[in-house]
Parts: sequence; structure tokens; C-alpha cells
Amino acid sequence: MSWQDELDELRRREALAEQMGGEEKVSRQHARGKMDARARLAALVDDGSFREIGKIAGKASYDENGDLAGILPAPFLFGKALIEGRPVVATADDFTIRGGAADAGISRKMVQAEKMAHELKLPIIRMIDGTGGGGSVKTLEQIGATYIPAVPGWSDVVKNLDTVPVVALALGPTAGLGAARAVASHYSVMVKGLSQIFAAGPAVVDGLGDSYKGSTDHNQAKEDLGGSGIHTRNGVIDDEVASEAEAFARARHFLSFMPEHVGQFARRSNCTDPVHRREEALLSLVPREDKQVYSMRRCMEMVFDQGTVFEIGRMWGRACITALARLDGWPVAVLASDPSYLGGSWEAKTSEKVERFVKLADQFRLPIVHLVDNPGFMIGREAEMAGTIRYGVQAMNAIYKASVPLASVVLRRAYGIAGSAMSNAETFQYRFCWPSGDWGSLPIAGGLEVAYKSELEAAEDPEAELAAIRERLDKVTSPFRSAERFNVEDIIDPRDTRPLLCEFADLAWRRLHAEA
Repeated sequence: MSWQDELDELRRREALAEQMGGEEKVSRQHARGKMDARARLAALVDDGSFREIGKIAGKASYDENGDLAGILPAPFLFGKALIEGRPVVATADDFTIRGGAADAGISRKMVQAEKMAHELKLPIIRMIDGTGGGGSVKTLEQIGATYIPAVPGWSDVVKNLDTVPVVALALGPTAGLGAARAVASHYSVMVKGLSQIFAAGPAVVDGLGDSYKGSTDHNQAKEDLGGSGIHTRNGVIDDEVASEAEAFARARHFLSFMPEHVGQFARRSNCTDPVHRREEALLSLVPREDKQVYSMRRCMEMVFDQGTVFEIGRMWGRACITALARLDGWPVAVLASDPSYLGGSWEAKTSEKVERFVKLADQFRLPIVHLVDNPGFMIGREAEMAGTIRYGVQAMNAIYKASVPLASVVLRRAYGIAGSAMSNAETFQYRFCWPSGDWGSLPIAGGLEVAYKSELEAAEDPEAELAAIRERLDKVTSPFRSAERFNVEDIIDPRDTRPLLCEFADLAWRRLHAEA
């Protein structure tokens, strides 16, 4: 006697689960330009590697004989998969079933997915499309009572942030718990025009009397309230992409720099880019005129392994570029001033971005490379209103607390408290300075008239006197004067930057492995 009848029943239930919300709702999902949950899982992970867990869980209906009449699957799929041959937990909300909200009390599926990640030490990818919660106004009437909200398994979400890489892809309108799940990640992405994030949607906001002042068109209202143009510029979400396929590619790319869990080391890749490559263009990259800007991203392309720079958070905190990259195949975290935005001055958002990124690098044990051209924290009334100094000090504290090796290269400016935040001065300074270096407690050019007021007032020709003072101070501020006193360790030929940083990466990773 075999169990074939039961296996046939299993296959029938699996087939029903594969129908998701039904042909009509799946077609409606596709008509919106969105992939369905199962297609997303297949596109994200290595071909054929997804093994689903809890496939037949859902809300079943039975006929008068107690036989299965139909099943509404739970709107959350998860399982074990591979990305570049490495195991991960892959999850996807199914918007075709109640807009991705939890159904039939299967919140345990989501909880189990989160537990699987930290207990087995596997990265987790959340593909979020919907609220991800379990309630609605109508649900309260069905229950017959209300309740104080609680999120089952949120402690597992928190534990994952301390344990494994967490990636969140917002792939549709995402509100409430769905929005929280997107934010509770190490790397997050929105698809332009396809995904929106809200604490509550337009109708709820409008109903509470605090109008979003959006369009009367529903889709435009969602975009006006919580589109990627808002949240990738305020720091809620890291990056904006043009398509779901690009979101999947960025998730895979981010994970390629990460270890599988805290305590494991990220992997070195095979490097074909010569360690001793010296780019001639670096010699003239920084202009002699101190108010002229240049492209820091171009510098990064020339210094790091070719094709490996993976920028994160490009649209917010723009005075500092944050990126993952490689040096001789070794993964590193990169901070780089952007003189084309606010002259490279760190305002509140930039400081917040730096703090978060440094903590990420320290948590996953990635050495930090800091390319410096910072004239200081942003000044002025708006900067004071934004609490710039508080956020700036928090960024500085993160750099001082970081226990991974850090190397800095001062390309041009390093002034004030912000200049001292570029590296931890209490540790060995693995630091190089270009001949274009310009540093001090404050920019001299802005304070000459005040510092030499009496001399200028007494001079027969104040303009000539000011020019003479400036000429004297130009000699005092030469980076070679700092090097004489060993206030800077080494002034280097800019073309030597890559070879020296590759040397740093090799020594940094040697130390990290020795600590294991």
C-alpha cells in the first residue's frame, strides 16, 4: 500500500498555490508593469535554486463533505535559494492576494523567514509589495474587538540587523508594516514610478484631515506622497532604479561585497587590474584654483579596481559619496568628499549618511578608505536649524568608534572639526596627502581681513598689504611645512594613490584575518 493518493493531494494543493490570487489578479499585476511574486523570486536568485518553504499554507475552503474546494495562498512566499552560489533566504510579498497583506493568520510564515536568516546565518532579501500587515478596518468588525498593535517577530527583524546582511526591495506601493520592513535593512532600493513608501497611504492621510495635497489621480497621489523621488533624497531608501531587473541586479551586487553573516569575512575576488597601475590624469585632477571643482567619482574610477565601484545613496547626503569597491580584489568601504556639492561641506544629511555607512562597514568588517576634500561642516542659519553639529559629531564618533582599519587620502581641504573627523587621530594614521593639500583649523582666506585688521588699517595701500600678507601665508600653509613637523605622514605623487591603497588593503585584510 502506497501514499500516492496523499501525494496527489499535495500536488493539487501546490498547483492551487501556484495560481496565487488567480488569473485575473495576476493579469492585473502584470498590466501594472509589475512582475508577480514567483517570477520575482526566479529572477532574483540563481537559476533553479529556490526551494520554497510553506508553499501550501493559506486559507482553505471545504465543501459539505469536508473535501478541499479551494485555497487562497498566504500572500508571502519564502525559501532557501542561492545567489552567486551562496545560500540566502529569499522572500516576496504577493500583491495579488489582498494587496500583499497577511491573510488567514499566517504571520508565522514571515516570522519563520526572519528566524531562518539569523539562526542559520544567511543573508535575507525582502521583496516588498503591499502593506505586509494583517489588518483592515473591516477586519475589526469580523474580530469583534480592537487591539493594541504588535508586530509578531519584530525582534527577529532587529536581530537580523545585528547578524546578517539584510536587503529590501520595494517593488510596489508599500505602507505600514511593509514600509517598516523596507527601512529595517542594510541596503534598500525603490523602482522609479513603480514603488511608493508611506507610513499610511494617500486616502488615510486625506481622511485624517492632513491632506497630502496631491493630484486627484490615485496613482499620481501615491507618487506625490511617497515616490522614490522623495525617499531616495531624504535617506529613507538608499537607491532608485529604473526597473525590477535593475533592482535584482543591485541586490546581488551589494551582497557580493558582504560576508554571509557577522563574524565571517567578505570574499576577495580575482583581480585582473594591475596593483601598480598609475593614472596620469590624477596628477592634474585637482585644480590649482581653490574654488574650482573636479570629479571625485572620476578619481574613484582611476584608483579602485576597474568596474568595482558600487555607489550607495547617491541622491541624498550628497556632499559625501559612499560606496563599496575593491582594491586588488579586496572589498573596502569608501567615503569620498564631493566638492561639486556644497563644496564638499558636510551638512546634517551628509553626516547622517556617513554615520550609517561607517557603522555598516564596521559591522561587516570592511576596511575603510576615505578620500578627503572637506572645507568643514556646513555653516549658516539653515545649517544651525538642521542641527548640523549634532549630526556631524555623531559621524565623527562613528569614525572614532570603528575598529576596522582606515586609510585616508587628503586630496585638498581638511578644515575645522569636520577635518578632524576624517580619521581617528588617536590611532596609527594610515594617511597620505597630495601636494594640493590645504588644511588647518579654519580656511585662512576667509579670515585675513579680520586677523590683520589693524595692519591693514595702518597701511598706506591696504590692498597691497593684503596681497603681501597672503603671499607670506601661502608659504606657511604649504603642505611641505606640515610634513617637516610630521603633522602629515607622507606627501605623495597622486599617481601613486592606487598602489599605496592596494598595499593598505592587503595589510588591513591581513590584520582582520589575524584577529579571527
